[in-house]
Amino acid sequence: MRRRDFIKAIAISTTWPITARAQQASGVKRLGVLMGPEENDPEGKAQLSGFTQALAALGWIEGRNLRMMGRKDHEGAAT
Repeated sequence: MRRRDFIKAIAISTTWPITARAQQASGVKRLGVLMGPEENDPEGKAQLSGFTQALAALGWIEGRNLRMMGRKDHEGAAT
């Protein structure tokens, strides 16, 4: 084995784990959303719709690469 071939083999073997990790799928990200206590609040629904549209414009699509988890504030503390 020539010296250059040996050096190439060492370089490839040391960078292989980094390359393999970079090629894996990124997975689905989770996003928690805290909402007010009113379930039929038209303002809250409009805000959530605008938020999801802005996320979609940035490439975050619910069900594809984003999972949104909504929580309601039953005590009215999130105002």
